[in-house]
Amino acid sequence: MTEPTITQRRSVFSLSCRVDVAVHAGAERIWALLTDARGFPRWNSTVARIEGDIREGGTLRVHVPGTDRVFTPRISELVPNERMTWTGGLTPVFKGMRTFELHPRVDGATDFTMAECFSGLLIPFVTRSMPDFGSVFARYANDLRREAERRVS
Repeated sequence: MTEPTITQRRSVFSLSCRVDVAVHAGAERIWALLTDARGFPRWNSTVARIEGDIREGGTLRVHVPGTDRVFTPRISELVPNERMTWTGGLTPVFKGMRTFELHPRVDGATDFTMAECFSGLLIPFVTRSMPDFGSVFARYANDLRREAERRVS
């Protein structure tokens, strides 16, 4: 089993992180996990709870375990079994955009990518208070892969 690949970039007014991992399950199975808000905490150790429905135009309340942090992204794009985008913040001050992409492979596996980009004038002042997204993204990808593959067998 190959570990997830993490790519991180920083500049003065942006910060991004991306994780890529091959999941030995079909895109439909992975999509079902990614769009089941109530089921997230059962398999995903980086999410304590999600309030709201994962649907285009919807707004979520994502609770982070071990903290009082609650993020309120809006689902700005949703293409079933392919791509989803969550956005939050206020351009040009601070904006976050998380994308989820599924790319089916001929062998029945699916390449999963999750990327988040933060941008805005506040970035130089808030980056020290932000978590290490690399380790969080790796955990997220491993949790997703484990659950998707568990359901296959």
